[in-house]
Amino acid sequence: MDGRIDTDVVIATRNRRDELLRTVRMLLELRPCPRVVVVDDASTDGTAEAIAALHPRVELIRAPDNLGAAARNLGVLSCRAEYVAFSDDDSWWEQGALPRAERLFAEHPGVGLIAAKTLVGAQQRPDAVNELMARSPLPGSPGLPGPRVLGFTACAAVVRRRAFEEVGGFDPMLFFGAEEKLLACDLAAAGWDLVYADDVVAHHHPSPARLSRADREALELRNNVLIAWMRRSPSAAVSETLHALRRSRRSTAGALRRLPEALRRRRRLPDRVERELTTVESQTS
Repeated sequence: MDGRIDTDVVIATRNRRDELLRTVRMLLELRPCPRVVVVDDASTDGTAEAIAALHPRVELIRAPDNLGAAARNLGVLSCRAEYVAFSDDDSWWEQGALPRAERLFAEHPGVGLIAAKTLVGAQQRPDAVNELMARSPLPGSPGLPGPRVLGFTACAAVVRRRAFEEVGGFDPMLFFGAEEKLLACDLAAAGWDLVYADDVVAHHHPSPARLSRADREALELRNNVLIAWMRRSPSAAVSETLHALRRSRRSTAGALRRLPEALRRRRRLPDRVERELTTVESQTS
């Protein structure tokens, strides 16, 4: 690289001021330094004021309400770079990762998203999802820079901005939980390849101020039902609903309350993507 970078970093955050300040500092130390866009999701702990005071090089967007994962869409709308890397307020990119992603995108114009290798905590433990993506059961395409995948971790992904905008970004109805799955399906349906690249690395230091595992699983169950009715075959949607009902009546009830809106957004996946999604799900079942 020649000292310039064509990747903006977007962070959506809510009420994690100190962790966010650390993440922003780590990102601003990268060379070349990306443009950093922080979307404050209606924080009440002074997050926005701290960023404005301490990091004038960061673009700050104040969301009027808590938009959940869709707050990232506001950040992307302000981006000018060809590529967008997502971080959370407790994650950042390794030196050299973003230039490497740019080279892969330039060499592979059909790739819409790169899922990075994630290292967790101070011990830099490989996230278990790395191995799942590395062993993706999806058929590859000649010359791709890594295994094709149909999912990713939002805090460790780089997208081609044109592809992201083409499919509408993260769906606001889901709020949080499995939002990556729907975006991955929409990108694949639009003809974009998603690949795992283990030489593009992100660091994740999970925040202690996060939902419990049980609450996260409940949200994912609810949203998987909604995604199924928005995109899947009728048999897959019924199967997903019954699975949620067996696991959590609360999640199922939450999905049923949102079902009319999900059906209004229904757009069937191409058969090819439906088959691949079934294949991926069988890997983790």
